[in-house]
Amino acid sequence: MHHDPVITWVALIPGLDGLPEYVANAILISLIIVIMVLIGTRKIRNSDPKDLIIPTGKFSLQNLLEVMVEAILKLISDSLGGDVARKFLMVVGGGIFFILFSNLSGLIPGFNPPTGNLNTTAGCALTVFFMTHYFGWQEHGVKYLKQFVGPFLWLAPLMIPIEIIGHLARPMSLSLRLFGNIMGDHLVAAIFVMLCPILVPVPIAFLGLFVAIVQTFVFTLLSLAYFQGAISHDH
Repeated sequence: MHHDPVITWVALIPGLDGLPEYVANAILISLIIVIMVLIGTRKIRNSDPKDLIIPTGKFSLQNLLEVMVEAILKLISDSLGGDVARKFLMVVGGGIFFILFSNLSGLIPGFNPPTGNLNTTAGCALTVFFMTHYFGWQEHGVKYLKQFVGPFLWLAPLMIPIEIIGHLARPMSLSLRLFGNIMGDHLVAAIFVMLCPILVPVPIAFLGLFVAIVQTFVFTLLSLAYFQGAISHDH
């Protein structure tokens, strides 16, 4: 049986049409975020800092970005402590923006969310994995390796394999959870749209919005938990 090719937005953009779809979608989302940030921070870059103390009363992209960044900073501060919040803002904030916008892009007809592909979610999860150990080593130095040994040296032969397996399971869990939920939601939405394109997609879209936000929040909370365990001095 012959099937017509599915036309997506990235297939119409020169330079992206020859790339794998999930790569092209991820690049497009990243470009959208960069452009949005450049536009939203244009006033900040071109103004005197004294003029920015009092925010404008009207809604603007700058105000939206400020609210989002403040919320991200508070989330990091509550999880890791206010003294290190800004240190983690770039990696956590960048991940939140990319994952959230990628998830939300699935609500746009003709756009497949990058996070609906396991390659993309695995890349995000591996970034968290390597940054966790980077921050841990940066905080503790060679003493960071002690957490793999356990409380007693004689337990090392047992604890080291267990710790290694536990740490390797983290990116697998993060990537599969995000991929499964976003791919499943997108697939269900597509099926309902094909079966009944009138009215039914409206509640499905709200469900998709809920899933997109919740999965971004879950991924971020788990990432912060891994970071907190890496930099903590309790153990």
